[in-house]
Amino acid sequence: MSTALALRRRPIDAALAVFFTASVAYGFLFSLPEGLGVPVSPDSPWPPLRALHAWAVAQEPAHLEPPPILIANCLLDGFVYAPFGVFLVYALVRGRRWIRLPAFLYAGSAVTNMFLYFTQTFLGPHPPLELAPYLGFNLPWLLAPIVLAGRLRRRDPFAARPAARRRLPRAGPAW
Repeated sequence: MSTALALRRRPIDAALAVFFTASVAYGFLFSLPEGLGVPVSPDSPWPPLRALHAWAVAQEPAHLEPPPILIANCLLDGFVYAPFGVFLVYALVRGRRWIRLPAFLYAGSAVTNMFLYFTQTFLGPHPPLELAPYLGFNLPWLLAPIVLAGRLRRRDPFAARPAARRRLPRAGPAW
């Protein structure tokens, strides 16, 4: 088994670690309380959901009266994805290969979850009011798991890549 390259030499892993750290915080501060029924309102008892109210009014009205699929997404984010993100960030920072299979399972689930979330958003009764800010905020949760899966596809994704071998011409007749 090879040792992992330093994180500073793995910029994609560093960027993913930063994104998933923010995702963990979002899952615990916003998604979990919303999924558990704390209202998204200007007088919400949970300050992060008071702040989310302005976004909901401006971009995603479904958060004001969440449909069951949005509640399910929030609970999945708060109870599954955020806790998993803690292990994922640790493994990315430390270069741990054991994260590969769980990360592939997570990536498939997260992409499916975002597909359902976008379907509800675009085909439901409350489409986004402005597409650019909506996608700017929500697309990273679709793209980051895809990048993660691509990044971890190698058998030892954290090791230095071997130098490219120079191919010598084959000896023999050149017919």
